[in-house]
Formats: sequence, C-alpha cells, structure tokens
Amino acid sequence: MSDRELIAFMPVYNEEANIATVITEWLEAFARERIDARLLALNDGSTDATLKVLKQLQLQFPDQLFVIDKPNSGHGRTCRVGYDIALKDRVPWVFQIDSDGQCDPAFFSLFWAKRSEADCVFGKRIARDDGTLRTLIQVACRFLTMIATGRDLKDANVPYRLIKRSALQKALPSVPAEFDMQNVALTFALKRDPSLRWAYVPIKFRARQGGTNSINLPKIARMGWRMLLQINKVGG
Repeated sequence: MSDRELIAFMPVYNEEANIATVITEWLEAFARERIDARLLALNDGSTDATLKVLKQLQLQFPDQLFVIDKPNSGHGRTCRVGYDIALKDRVPWVFQIDSDGQCDPAFFSLFWAKRSEADCVFGKRIARDDGTLRTLIQVACRFLTMIATGRDLKDANVPYRLIKRSALQKALPSVPAEFDMQNVALTFALKRDPSLRWAYVPIKFRARQGGTNSINLPKIARMGWRMLLQINKVGG
C-alpha cells in the first residue's frame, strides 16, 4: 500500500450552486500532488438538485468520485459515516473537507507535505471571510472545550483535516456514534493519545460559495450545550 494513497470525503447538503466547482477544484488539487485519491461525496438528504449534479459529476470522474446518498442526519453524523467508510477502505490517509467552498485547496500541499512528520494534520483558521459571528463562535468553541476537557483542542471543529488511518482506527471507536459534533469529539479522542504527532497548518476560511447554510445560531447553541454535556463520555 502506497503512502500516496488517500481517501477524502465531504458531507454535502443543498449545494447545487457550487458543488461542481468545489469537487473539480479538489480533484485538481489531488492531481497536482500526484496522489492516488478517491473522493466520497456524502449527500445528506439534499432537497435541491445536488444529488443530480453529483451523479453527473460521477460520470465525469468515474475513478475518482463516489457518491453516497443517505437520509438527512446533519453534518456531524454524516462526517461519522465518512470516517467509518474510510476505515473500511484501509487507505493510509483520510482527509475531511466541507462542500461549501470554504476549504481552500490552495493550502492542501502544506497538509500533504507534513504527513511524514505528523499523524494528525489539522487546519487552524487564522482568518475567515464568513463574518465576525463565525469567528466568535470559533473562539467560544475553543474556550468551552478547554473548560470541558482540560485540554487546548485549538480549532477543534475545523473541517480541514488529514489523519493517518492507524490513528483514526484507534480513536474513532471511543466516540459515541450519536454525537452531533463528531469533529469536536474526534479531536478530543485523538488528543487523548499521547503517542500521536500533531501538526497545524494556518489557513484562511473562504466565504461560503453558495448553497444552503444548515447551521443557525440557536442550532449551534443547542449543539454546543449537548457537546459540553457529552464530551467526557468520549473514551468512556
């Protein structure tokens, strides 16, 4: 098995306006690095024409893009589906990104270059084009998870992350599948393993390129509260 193999996934919900551009630019980014990559598009019960667009793209990229249609369960639980599938695939590297165009492929080469020195390569959003409120939510998440876990998880919910399969295989079973904020819980589970090596790549988060933002402030507050109540069940 080659160290240049990768399985990437992105949860997709109502992104018909921009999903073709997002998928194309990511496949181009993988090609520039000469990576043997497969990209999973996890359609989370979209109600617009997203699935139709994805199936058309799959015909265009039959060896690289794989579309999985599933009932709506939310971003976090869809991420869990992606990680579970990736572990079954047995490829050495797993990469998670979002489908709204905010994850800029321009930073990917920096992630890929660090895989020889780290088991977990995470983005750290130092600038955002999606508004002050999102920046404040990011800061609050870091502060609250630090209180809840006693660890600085940095940008715990960042959806731009490269993880070695062996690290994921050890950490993921300790995360309850019913958690909504799977990204945060998985970050905590990985951080609890002292043997893992970490690297962070400073990134700029682009403004949403289109589509539907399925997260609003009341929903974020509810999910954050549940996360604080549940986070210490990780590994329990």
